[in-house]
Amino acid sequence: MLVKTFGSALCGVDALTITIEVSVGSGSRYYVVGLPDNAVKESLFRVESAIRISGFHMPRQKILINLAPADIRKEGSAYDLPIAIGILAASGQISADELADYVIMGELSLDGGLQSITGALPIVIQARKEGYKGFILPKQNAREAAIVNNVDVFGMETLSDVINFFSHKEKPEPLRIDTRKVFFDEVNDVEQNFADVRGQENIKRALEIAAAGGHNVILIGPPGAGKTMLAKRLPSILPPLTLQEALESTKIYSVAGKLAASSSLLSERPFRAPHHTISDVALVGGGAHPSPGEISLAHNGVLFLDELPEFKRTVLEVMRQPLEDRKVNISRAKFSVDYPANFMLVASMNPCPCGFFNHPEKECICAPGVVQKYLSKVSGPLLDRIDLHVEVTPVNFSELSSSAKAESSQAIRERVIKAKVLQHQRFKSHEGLYANAQMNSAMVRSICEINEAGKNLIKQAMEKLSLSARAYDRILKVARTIADLANSKTIEIEHLAEAINYRSLDRENWAG
Repeated sequence: MLVKTFGSALCGVDALTITIEVSVGSGSRYYVVGLPDNAVKESLFRVESAIRISGFHMPRQKILINLAPADIRKEGSAYDLPIAIGILAASGQISADELADYVIMGELSLDGGLQSITGALPIVIQARKEGYKGFILPKQNAREAAIVNNVDVFGMETLSDVINFFSHKEKPEPLRIDTRKVFFDEVNDVEQNFADVRGQENIKRALEIAAAGGHNVILIGPPGAGKTMLAKRLPSILPPLTLQEALESTKIYSVAGKLAASSSLLSERPFRAPHHTISDVALVGGGAHPSPGEISLAHNGVLFLDELPEFKRTVLEVMRQPLEDRKVNISRAKFSVDYPANFMLVASMNPCPCGFFNHPEKECICAPGVVQKYLSKVSGPLLDRIDLHVEVTPVNFSELSSSAKAESSQAIRERVIKAKVLQHQRFKSHEGLYANAQMNSAMVRSICEINEAGKNLIKQAMEKLSLSARAYDRILKVARTIADLANSKTIEIEHLAEAINYRSLDRENWAG
């Protein structure tokens, strides 16, 4: 007897429906065909034990399982459940009437329990698109899948539960989640708040500009000046995630297997802070079995690279293309996948190996030329993609001990949102462009027009501060964002003056 069940395979952050064809006939061997990996081939042992403990018997006949389409590699143990159900239906032990209406995925334990899977969200989205009635999966992943409307999601704990479902003995109610209520109840919860930060008003201002214009930023300062603390609070002043952005980010976390069982939808912008020992594959994504890297996990959020010069040069260089294209393409001989990577880069670094170059009180003990050598670990092309270079100085005791209430993240966020609205209106005719930082050179010339006084100021700044040529466009982009925060239609001279201050590393004499 031939029976078909339906599962799914992940391709990037999307899913592809897989047909599991099970045939039970004369013979005594077990075959799995259709490009299965070792985890799929080993399913026989888990399936046989789970079927036996659930009170049924494993057919002692030839069992042939085909995973179609046969030219796509099938990976992982999540095919255990559809294979087990297919074997039971093909051997006449359960009804096969409703199998065509459901996508079934889940890993089996030897005792018949169901273990969690990855990628439940893109799988259920694809199931709804193809008109399936429901999705049967482990209970641990049910909340994540139930955020998709118009498809029934059944979270099961054991193989017996699934058998009873198809035998019409016990049909639980599908899990229902009010996606909008869950999302909007949590979307404004802020864990880190700028109200907790004493002093550092100039750094808060720089991060506000970065958030408003989508600019990448690097913080340069001595150890203990507060670079990491300030960077961690940046997501709290970014506009709240939209429902669409939350769905995009949740899909990536689902595919990577990093979504908690209690979570249904990400409500906070991601903040990823990988250690400087990270490999280029772990940062960008890929591997033998491609999966999203840190820059994709930071999609719609912030990627924080602490101690930037300590990262391997090859790791930093692979970020150059994703910073421009806002996506990562992982290519293999037989396939390629795209992962989204629209993130804000925030980096921090000491100004020199000892950490005290340009310190107001402590003396730098680095030998001549060492500072320049240290800074050169970060390449020019990467710095070219960072709009704001901000020097962070230590907070003095009077500011640290002050009882004055600092401005809250919510107040700063409101100004950022207003500036973002202006940019959305400005770029509404440009598909895929949402922020000032994304403008190309031609757009900078037409949108960031300045008067003669402004041109003279930039000319003087480039001459007196020895600014490099690449700083010109960056200054204009940042000035446009500062003007947006001030609700100004034109870029005034004070906006340019403030933008010029955020180009420390472009000064050719900065490192002595």
